[in-house]
Amino acid sequence: MAGRSKCEDCFHYDYDEEIDACVCEMDLDEDEMARFLRAEADRCPYYQPGDDYTLARRQ
Repeated sequence: MAGRSKCEDCFHYDYDEEIDACVCEMDLDEDEMARFLRAEADRCPYYQPGDDYTLARRQ
């Protein structure tokens, strides 16, 4: 899994056409985002594994 973050494998991580980038679709509050950016959280509480088939079904 070298070079890839867990976010890239998450069901909530999706492409946003407006900003032309992939983003997390979960609405993290300010404290959760700060912990995540400082790497204090050992894992995201909203992480859901998703594969290409799961993501394709959402579209």
